[in-house]
Amino acid sequence: MTYFFETYGCQMNGAESAALQLVCKERGWTEAESGESADLVLINTCSVRNTAERRTMGRLALYAAEKRKRRAAGGNFALVVAGCMAERLGDRLKAKVPEVDFLMGTASRSVFPLILEAVEKAGTQPSDSVGYPAIVEEEKPVFGFSSSHLEEGRFRSFVPVMHGCDSFCSYCIVPYVRGREVSRDPAQIREELALVASRGVKEITLLGQNVNTYDWNGGQTGFAELLHLVAEEAEKHGIRWLRFLSANPRGFPMAAVHAMARHPGFCRHLHLCVQHGSDRLLKAMNRGYSRRDYLELVAAIRRLMPGITLSTDIMVGFPGETEDDVRYLLSLMEEVRFLYAYIDHYNPMEGTVAFRMPDRIAEDVKRERLARVMDMQKGHTAELLRGRVGQRATVLVEGLSRKNADELVTRTERDEMVVVPGPGSAIGSFANLTLTGLRGNTFRAKELETCPGD
Repeated sequence: MTYFFETYGCQMNGAESAALQLVCKERGWTEAESGESADLVLINTCSVRNTAERRTMGRLALYAAEKRKRRAAGGNFALVVAGCMAERLGDRLKAKVPEVDFLMGTASRSVFPLILEAVEKAGTQPSDSVGYPAIVEEEKPVFGFSSSHLEEGRFRSFVPVMHGCDSFCSYCIVPYVRGREVSRDPAQIREELALVASRGVKEITLLGQNVNTYDWNGGQTGFAELLHLVAEEAEKHGIRWLRFLSANPRGFPMAAVHAMARHPGFCRHLHLCVQHGSDRLLKAMNRGYSRRDYLELVAAIRRLMPGITLSTDIMVGFPGETEDDVRYLLSLMEEVRFLYAYIDHYNPMEGTVAFRMPDRIAEDVKRERLARVMDMQKGHTAELLRGRVGQRATVLVEGLSRKNADELVTRTERDEMVVVPGPGSAIGSFANLTLTGLRGNTFRAKELETCPGD
């Protein structure tokens, strides 16, 4: 039997897809080259933005046509929708696309082996008009972490440490589709670190929708303690670089900043989502911190970790946003000077508090404000990168350049991309180099040097 996955959205979805693929492989399934040639297609979905849902609906239309084609020829084809969109829409999604055979919400991973079993039983026998039998969960689904989320052959791995979100930002659907926060047992995290290390992983990224609210056993192990634990385990098992996503300024503990500074394994880059620079809008978004709180946290991070780079998420055009609010945002960006930012305008999402807010911003106004914010960020990115030319850096070699097979794509611990000539045998190893120039936002280097101890 063969499977094909399509994954959209955040890194958590990527990790969860990797865990589901391991289930397939453990049952003897193999990955198909395309959805059109697979026995089962699973689409792991995202509901954060309407654009993500529209893209999924387009893919479902394609696979629905494939299913009708297979059925007409007397064959079987299972179509599974997993993740946030399955959770949010439920049976409404099946009503829109009746060709969907199975829905798996964000806490329904335990039914996946039963889905595989149903598809295996159908085998290559002609399908009937009823289709696959429904999988009925006897109890309300409860989220459980997988034992491993490592994609085969990868030297970088995501390790989820918590799931769900209790923040309830007014624009965000995540708490409604992923549920309340659940932290993972530190013993399980240790086991997964040892497992991925044994398979050659050199870098891990700890994952959570709101990772710094990690709390095991009522405060027995908080986020700072988790960082110490992970750093010590990583050093013991030879995992050299550590990162985490996504960090929320709300309640980000100073003890965690000290833990990052103490352990050299933590890369000198942090994605710290700000969303806006106006206190009035931060309150309307229910972000739980002020502009001053954010700037003080940034100052403390940079004081303890000189040279660290920061990236962020920014939203413009939130309901009620004024020109004064935009000026506050631009001034915050000028003060912080992010290496890069994911910038978008507000997208109304049904089911969120903000969806019902008045004073929506006109689309042309949102686009104009978005352009101004993006122009400022482009200038900051270019200036910060130009200041690095001529400096030395350690990189992890990630793969071959798509434009030139004689060049390698690498990444620094500050999350900067570098292209350098080198052999494919270097992929997955650390190396040293000198940043000799820039092409766009990508550094160039002339020579790759072996990194001692790799």
